Amino acid sequence: MKKILTLILVSALGGAMTLGAYKVFYENENEVAEKPFELRQSPVINVSNPAMKSTLSIDFTYAAENTIDAVVHVKNTTISRGYTSLEDLIFGRSTPRAQIGTGSGVIISPDGYIITNNHVIEGAQSITITTNDNISLEADLIGTDPKTDIALLKVKYEGDLPFITFGDSDNSKIGEWVLAVGNPFNLNSTVTAGIISAKSRDLSGRNLQSFIQTDAAVNRGNSGGALVNVNGELIGINTAITSETGNYVGYSFAVPSNIARKVVQDIMEFGNVQNGILGITGQALNSEAARTYGIDETEGFLVSSVESESGAEKAGIRNGDIIKKLDNVEISKFSDMRGFLSAKRPDDVVKVTLLRNGNQKIVPVTLIRNLTVIVPQIGTLKKANAKELKTFGAKNGVKLSLLTSIDYYKKYWNKMGINEGVIVTAINGVDIYSIDDVERIMAERVAEDPITIDLINKEGKLERYSFGR
Repeated sequence: MKKILTLILVSALGGAMTLGAYKVFYENENEVAEKPFELRQSPVINVSNPAMKSTLSIDFTYAAENTIDAVVHVKNTTISRGYTSLEDLIFGRSTPRAQIGTGSGVIISPDGYIITNNHVIEGAQSITITTNDNISLEADLIGTDPKTDIALLKVKYEGDLPFITFGDSDNSKIGEWVLAVGNPFNLNSTVTAGIISAKSRDLSGRNLQSFIQTDAAVNRGNSGGALVNVNGELIGINTAITSETGNYVGYSFAVPSNIARKVVQDIMEFGNVQNGILGITGQALNSEAARTYGIDETEGFLVSSVESESGAEKAGIRNGDIIKKLDNVEISKFSDMRGFLSAKRPDDVVKVTLLRNGNQKIVPVTLIRNLTVIVPQIGTLKKANAKELKTFGAKNGVKLSLLTSIDYYKKYWNKMGINEGVIVTAINGVDIYSIDDVERIMAERVAEDPITIDLINKEGKLERYSFGR
């Protein structure tokens, strides 16, 4: 019995010593080894960061539910004539054929005004929209603006239609979540999500555009559809993709809502788009331009000339000034300026922040109507003053201020002895009194149609020139 008790006591004592040694050596060592691991992990698992909380709590269902019924399917029908057989070709018996094009549109008012892209309905003989609940309605074309690729439609409907309210596209931010709502591949009511990848993107390379770029999937049929933020506000009209295949490969582009809204309001109020300009020319700055001109600034717009009688001239803007802001919008490239001014009208007042000899100034500038327009067949036309018209004995017209740079036409005009300074009095038989008249005539003209130009040459003779397809 004593031996058994002694054995139990020795075992217990040995166990206690072993446990004590483990506690002293192993647990302390592991505790020291785990502390750096815990410290490394703590920033990763910490969810007190407000930005992280907002990311984790994003819900797209509200935006989708409040916009999907206000985006419609747009079908345009054009009638073309073609030959179905060799015999038809020989005897000139052309057969009319209907061609169908499709896209999307956004209802922007309860009484049935709809925005879409100009290229979705261009040349259409009839336009039909279909709502998310499969109601088909005939649509009237109210007006278009090919420059921004925006068109305005109107449908009649008993009762109020669901619509999307405009957001402020200037306040949208890179990295912000957005939804693209539309009808790709004739699949009604499709919603895709992404972020704003860039702003003020120019795809033309000629400083003509200012798109919102997003990585939300957009395909054929999405054109004219809505780009909305998480609050369900319209911040863009989906318009284009960059793709070698014709389908979405990661980039899509939308006309900013501020531009689309202004275009629509102009069409409804004036029948055409009213463009306000500063009255300056110049170039966007970068490191190469900064070296060329010996300045330190690599962002902004460097003024190289100021038009006489323009708002910029009256405000005291000079050659060499660097424009950094228009109102609160920072200007780092020309498309920033283009995007801002595309949402403005003549007589709007803009606060221009500029640098002059290293000193910052803020000057108010009243925008003026566009003074020039480019007609590819002849060149840049500019408003003619009373003295210039009198010199040529013209009652109306605009001045050719810069001959076209297109070789084919330039050689023709040089051969005919026509150069800068002549007065263009009519295009396609319509008398011209202003630059607005020229813009309207060119906007209504189909690109492939012939064009006729009437002008008074430097000898005071009226001449007419026609160009075929």
